[in-house]
Amino acid sequence: MPDTKAQHPQGGLKAWLTSDTPTSRLQARAVQVYLASLDFVRNPLTVTGLAIVLGLLLVALFAPFIATHDPFAQVLDDRLLPPGEKGYIFGTDELGRDIFSRIVYGSRITLMIVAIIAVIAPTVGLIVGTLAGYLGGWVDVVLMRITDIFLAFPRLVLALAFVAVLPRGVENAILAIAITSWSPYARIARAETLTVRRADYIAAIQIQGASSFRIIRGHIVPMCLSSVIIRMTLDMAGVILIAAGLGFLGLGAPPPTPEWGAMVSAGRKVLLDHWWVATLPGLAIGIVSLAFNLLGDGLRDLLDPRSGG
Repeated sequence: MPDTKAQHPQGGLKAWLTSDTPTSRLQARAVQVYLASLDFVRNPLTVTGLAIVLGLLLVALFAPFIATHDPFAQVLDDRLLPPGEKGYIFGTDELGRDIFSRIVYGSRITLMIVAIIAVIAPTVGLIVGTLAGYLGGWVDVVLMRITDIFLAFPRLVLALAFVAVLPRGVENAILAIAITSWSPYARIARAETLTVRRADYIAAIQIQGASSFRIIRGHIVPMCLSSVIIRMTLDMAGVILIAAGLGFLGLGAPPPTPEWGAMVSAGRKVLLDHWWVATLPGLAIGIVSLAFNLLGDGLRDLLDPRSGG
């Protein structure tokens, strides 16, 4: 690493990070990351989305310390208490359980679903899309027709079809969502691969005798990652809504698991007289979904040069 003071005695670290003529690969990457971070923080909505997502992560991580009550404890004498009464911040549900504590612990399920889907769906989509785009021929035809079949159905309907034939549980709900979420990534990866595979540097690598697997792994996939990351961040809001929808219909986490969609479903029975039972979990779903959308919009502007970022 070059000596910043020796090269920029007056500007120091900032001058090193904003240099137009980096002297090493490390400095070039540092300049790129620094300038990208400046663009990122200039958008207050994106920063707000990131702050909410990080806050959700902290809430899920420290749930035992944040929750004020046992989320599973039933106190029938305290059922349907309004927010703020008897120390219940968000009130209680029809079984006397603390809604605030259940929302806090429900964030763990939401984050678990988001994290697993964020790993499975883009990975499967990248594999399918890059293979179809690079190899072409009958491989492209077969893989893309399978992708078209999954794209032809609304994701929630397709997830309901899969989860209906599987035993009830969070794991099977995640599996159903993952099965229905990979196809858009495959389309994006294929489109990027069709553009990249005709580049001169790919032809040079092929002349050197590199295998198709090595080219796809080392040169095609990295070029597709930015578009896939953008799509993944924007899709997380939809994943949360599908998971909440499955929970609302009773096909997600089994009771008494504190899952936001199931809490909304239970609260709709007393919505007119006790609004907080369904409204507050619904607000949690809406706020987190909005945060992922805001974050995804910011990443799209930052990573996609065609958007003007």
